[in-house]
Order: sequence, then structure tokens, then C-alpha cells
Amino acid sequence: MSGDDGANRWGIIGRLTVKRETWESQSEDETMPSEEEARNQETKERDFSSRQTAVFDDGTNTFFWRAHSLTVLAFMIICFLFVSLIEDQKDDTAFNTKRGLGACVLAFCLFGMTQAKDGPMVRPHPAFWRLFLCLSIVYELALVFILFQTADDSRKLMSYLDSELGKPLPEQSYAEECRLYDPDPNHPGGHFHNFWDKWDIFVFSHLVGWYFKMLMIRDYWVCWVISVMFEVLEYSLEHQLPNFAECWWDHWLMDVLICNGLGIWFGMMTLNYLNIKTYSWRGLWHIPTYSGKLKRIVLQFTPYSWTKFEWRPTENLHRWLAVLGIISLFLLAELDTFYLKAILWIPPPHFLNWIRLMVYVPTGAVALRETYQFMDDPNCKKFGQQSWLIAAIIVTEFLIVLKFDFQLVMRPFPPHVTMGWSIGLALLFVYTLWRFCFHFFIGKRRRTTSATVDHSSETSQHVKSEPVHSSNHRVYQNGDSKQSAGNGTSKSSSPYRTRYRARTANGT
Repeated sequence: MSGDDGANRWGIIGRLTVKRETWESQSEDETMPSEEEARNQETKERDFSSRQTAVFDDGTNTFFWRAHSLTVLAFMIICFLFVSLIEDQKDDTAFNTKRGLGACVLAFCLFGMTQAKDGPMVRPHPAFWRLFLCLSIVYELALVFILFQTADDSRKLMSYLDSELGKPLPEQSYAEECRLYDPDPNHPGGHFHNFWDKWDIFVFSHLVGWYFKMLMIRDYWVCWVISVMFEVLEYSLEHQLPNFAECWWDHWLMDVLICNGLGIWFGMMTLNYLNIKTYSWRGLWHIPTYSGKLKRIVLQFTPYSWTKFEWRPTENLHRWLAVLGIISLFLLAELDTFYLKAILWIPPPHFLNWIRLMVYVPTGAVALRETYQFMDDPNCKKFGQQSWLIAAIIVTEFLIVLKFDFQLVMRPFPPHVTMGWSIGLALLFVYTLWRFCFHFFIGKRRRTTSATVDHSSETSQHVKSEPVHSSNHRVYQNGDSKQSAGNGTSKSSSPYRTRYRARTANGT
């Protein structure tokens, strides 16, 4: 065989060897993402578990924790028997209708308290959280019913529930007198009477509300973003609702710094305590002293365990969009409160507003807990039931506002408001592109280049460690050489020789 034929042969073998090594390296690269995903999933599982506090429970299952489904069913049937057989009938259509609707809600809630699926929270009792789940369902159904009515019919419905409703509300602005300091020494309220006149029951409710919001969100910075953004929204929407018009010190001193700030601070102190608290539970009958039993009863109204929230919005695009969605829904729920009051003519102190807030607080806490687990726990593949309901409620409220007074919501914004929001949204969009698109691709390219360089260095080190063959000598790593036998070619069939010849034929 001539030298050219040998070179061609070894060249073919070399190309086949190179292709085989390339295919093997590509196969290894293709299998790496699955292994990396498995490692990431294990890391996420450990991270989510590490944010949950340890719980020590003796496992006592007393009468208090049983379902009592048959007991509840018997109680409901006895009540219905009393109404149908014993109670005197009344020829009052309005009274019978109201009581019938109330009985429907009660029957549904009793069914839900005994049969609905449990959520992530169990204290003071799982039935407590099932009750609020059912109430949120009833509220959503009521909103859907109102959505299919007209604005006038909905206001008549409000007056049907309470005769004091159904009357137009006077427009009220809080920005008539914005002097923080009044130099008049003869004023009976003093120099700061404008400031002190703003203090009422709503200031305390504002502080308490932000305390519970902090316990719900469990993140200092997210709460501050929502707090500041809502004041910006009030500035932006003053032309639609005069109720949003406030003095500058009412916005930033009373609302943001005093009410919101103190509520967030107290909530943060509570979170710090709950994050380090030892959760050890014993059955009531296992505690010997009466003081211990009384303390255990009080602790029944505290959390069974605690999960620390770490939203990490800049970790990836998914979490970034999720946190933006949570902030947007929070702000939309706040706006719905003011717009519904103005459109349905419900005064701020009315009990319907307080009932709505009382339903929102526990259901919102469960919804955020389910949302965080859906985002952070790789084993959670389904969006929570309470999260689904809260999102539906907020959007349905906003749709009612749009339908009943579209002209109010679409009233043109002042030029400076439009310019400010345009700049803010543009900056948010640019940051999102830079942080999660350009920055991601640049980092990915750098990682690919680094991996290629590492692979090349490993290949060169592997070649150096192999014995190199020439036509007359066998050269080893230590520099020794030995004359080949016969006609100047090596007779060894070692794989090192074949691999070397393949590389030599390709000119490497």
C-alpha cells in the first residue's frame, strides 16, 4: 500500500473518529440539562423546606379537630324543621326574601366547612379557613350577579339590603386647606389644627390594615413599593374621584410615614418573632396545670407553623412578572374599594365596606401563601383555590366599575400625569428587557465561551498525556524514544497509535 493510500485511509478513520468524539460530546451536552434541572429542583425543594419552621407536635387528635360532618348536618336539618313546622309564617315578601337568601348562604357555608378542601393554614381550626373560602365564593357570585345588572338596578339592590343606601354621595375633597402650620394664634385648635383635624378612626384602620398587609406579604420592600405606588395613584386619579385629593403632608406624612410606616414596622417585628419562634404543641389534656391549659387555648389562635417569604423578583423573568402581578392586583383591589363606593353609593363608614375588608384579610393571607408556594415549591403544580378566587374577585370588581361608569374611568388624564406614567412604564419595560433578555443572553454567551475554553484545555491535557508515535520513533511523555522495528513503522496495534495517526492525517 502506497503512502498516499495510507494517508487517505487514516484520514477517513480520523474523520470518523473526530465525528464519533463530537457526537459523544454532543450527547453528553444534551443529557446535561436534565441532570442540571434535577439538581435545580432538588435545590429548590431544599430552599423551600428551609424557609419553613420546624414543628414539634405530640399528635393529639381530640374532639375539637374532628370533622363533625354528621353533627352539622343534623343541626341544619333541625333548623329547617323548626322553620317548616313550628315557626309562624309571615306575609312579608321583603323579610322572607332576605331571610331565604341568608339561609342559602348559611347552608352553603355549613357544607363547605365540613366538606371543602383544606388550605395551607390550620389555626385556629381548618373549618375557620373553609368558612372564609365559602364566603369568598358567595361574594364572587354576588359580584357576578351585579355585573349582569345595570347601575340603577344595582343601587336599588343596595337600598333593598339597607334603606339608607341608594342615595347619591356628596363629593368630598381633603385638599381644601393644606397649610400644615397656621400662624393664627387665636385658632382654638392651635397652629397645627389642620393636621390634627385629619385624625379619625380611618387613621387607626389604615395602620392596622398595613400591619395585616405586612403579615400577608411578608416582605419589607414589596410593602413599601405598594405603599408609595398607591399614593402615586391617588395623585394621578384626583381628576376622577375628588376623594383622592389630599394635601401633600396627608399623602406623605400621615399616610406613608406614620400609618403605613408604623404598620409595616410592627408587622416586621411580628414576622421576626414568628420566624425564630419554636413551634411545639401538646394536647390540652397532656398539660397538667390550669395556667398551662389557658396558655395553650390562647396559643390556639396563633400560627401552627411559619413560612418565610423570599420573593426574589430579580432572580428570573418568571418571578419578576409574578411579583409585578401581585403588586398590580394589590393596587387594583385598593382602587376598587374607592370606585365601588362612589359608583354604588355606599358611604365609607357603612358595614358593607367593613364586611368586604373582613373577608379580604383572611382570604388574601391564604391566597398569598398559596401563590408563594406555587412559585417556590417545585412539587406544587396547581394554582391554589383561594388564589384563584381572590384574582377573580378583584378583576370582577374592576369590571363592574368599567361597566357602570366607563366615562369616569376613561376620563382623560392631565398631561403631566400622562407624561409621568409613560416615562415610568417605559423605564420599567427597558429594565425588564435589559435584566432578563440582553443580560441573560450575554451571560449565556459568556458561559458557553467559558465552557468551550475549559473543554479545549481538557482535550489538550489529554493529548499531552498520551504517547506520540512517528514513523520511526515512539516518543513518550518523559522524553525517551525508541527506534521502531522493521521498515520504520510501528507494528503495534495500540489504540493510541490509531488515534495519533488519525490526528496526523488531519494535520493536527
